[in-house]
Amino acid sequence: MIDDRALRPSMESICSKSDNLILTLQSLFNAITTMIKHKFFTPFVAFIMILLTVPEFARAEGDDLRSAVQNPISSLISLPFRLTYDSGASNGDGTILNIQPVVPVNIGEWNLVNRAIIPVANVDGAIPGPNNPNPKPGGSASGLGDINYSAYFSPVKYNKVIWGVGPSINMPTASEDQLGSGKWSAGITGVALSAQKWGSMGVLGRQLWSFAGDSDRGDVDQTLIQPFLNYNLENSWFLITDMSWTANWEADSNNRWTVPVGGGVGRVFKIGNQAINSRLEAYHNAEKPEGAPDYNITFTFQFLFPKK
Repeated sequence: MIDDRALRPSMESICSKSDNLILTLQSLFNAITTMIKHKFFTPFVAFIMILLTVPEFARAEGDDLRSAVQNPISSLISLPFRLTYDSGASNGDGTILNIQPVVPVNIGEWNLVNRAIIPVANVDGAIPGPNNPNPKPGGSASGLGDINYSAYFSPVKYNKVIWGVGPSINMPTASEDQLGSGKWSAGITGVALSAQKWGSMGVLGRQLWSFAGDSDRGDVDQTLIQPFLNYNLENSWFLITDMSWTANWEADSNNRWTVPVGGGVGRVFKIGNQAINSRLEAYHNAEKPEGAPDYNITFTFQFLFPKK
């Protein structure tokens, strides 16, 4: 007979998990407080004021667009500008603007969804991150980072699960060594999600290996796991968590994983005739390599171009 007491978690384990949760929530609160007090005060206020005052969509149109922006491989053309402020890294802070155009193309019974990430960064020093696992040590730098291109082949018709898979390539386009890996990297990427009336949930994954580039730079062997969850509210508002977990397999085991936790809020709205999706999020790195940021604040302003 199995003693069920052996299956019960110890009080020490429960207390430890509770303490970790409290520390994580406290870190997120501190991040938001810092944002409001310092550099992000103006964008934060502007974000809230815009979203509270812009006119609402007609309900059906707003719900359709909200569902589309929650699907990374939808047939919606869009142009997101994603501004991230990293803080707490040993080499200082960093601000990264990711320009992320999404252009789907229909090919018979398939959609080919083209996605690019074009980073423009300003950093106080070399800061490791999802788009730059092996930065070269150095001082402050500003300019273009490594550009990533991914293509997803996704069936037009699907049942309960929407999915897509395809190649991904990283190009050594960084204008400064601190802003890129110096390597050509390629691999596979895929996404799967389920859309519900209340929102959507899914996961995006990617694996990259370097195959060419600067022989003096470290190799790239990186896994990205990006779980996401959207919960719809009234008037085209929604809650979101969109966490980018990465593993740098070239690093030692103590410096391999970056695991942010957190979330935020967003809304789909119009400015004139232009449809917009905007989000404000905060994430704390519960696990991180040495020298990586403690937290980041992200603001997204996404232009949407629905089919007429």
